[in-house]
Amino acid sequence: MVRVRLDVAYDGTDFSGWAAQPDRRTVAGVLTEALDRLFGPGQATGMTVAGRTDAGVHATGQVCHVDVPADSWQALAGTLVRRLAALLPADVRVRAATPVPADFDARFSALGRVYEYRVTDAPYGADPLRRRDTLAWPRPLSVDRMNEAAAGLVGEHDFAAYCRRKEFGTTIRAVRRLDWRRDPDGVLVATVEADAFCQAMVRSLVGALLAVGDGRRPVPWPAELLRRRERANEVVVVPPHGLVLVAVSYPADPAEYARRAELTRRLRTRG
Repeated sequence: MVRVRLDVAYDGTDFSGWAAQPDRRTVAGVLTEALDRLFGPGQATGMTVAGRTDAGVHATGQVCHVDVPADSWQALAGTLVRRLAALLPADVRVRAATPVPADFDARFSALGRVYEYRVTDAPYGADPLRRRDTLAWPRPLSVDRMNEAAAGLVGEHDFAAYCRRKEFGTTIRAVRRLDWRRDPDGVLVATVEADAFCQAMVRSLVGALLAVGDGRRPVPWPAELLRRRERANEVVVVPPHGLVLVAVSYPADPAEYARRAELTRRLRTRG
């Protein structure tokens, strides 16, 4: 068998998230169907993704891996991306297919993930051509206030107030970057980078910062919530369509894949 890294982009609007689900259209589901047609039913196994995005969330830099028979890979390697383009629906693209060491794990070998969230506070709402990936906010927003508040969330913290807790998991995460910019078209973009994210964390962080940006909450409020050890119900989880997974990073040295995966597994189960 050969382990293959797939770099994937998708418009999440018409998907029920990444993970395969019975009777639902998912990114993993349509990707598996295309791989089955190329390699044979059940021949591409062990699909593992870097980030299991929720329904409606998009990606330009998603990563997953699959294991395929070595002889089939040898026959298809040079044309796999083009063949997948012909088989996949227009809202999913595999941008690259690369053989990787057997100890590469798309999820646990990752060093970090980067998301962006797009918001417009224009009085007319989102541009019609960007309505699928931009949230229309009904109040004017202050980038300065949101960046001041965001600074208090950077670092390693227990983000229980911003997460949907899972049994036997931890809500401790290391946020390396969290900031806002206003692009020339007036759209505000939040960039969030962390070692990993728990469910609904990014959309909750954005929701809290938007409440600061429009003046409904004081600047220190988002950081003060870090003292909580349970979900803060007053934090609004913003809609999924503004969120895009833009990058996943891995060790530059392939020899570090296994060590990173072991470390990540320990971190994710502590607490």
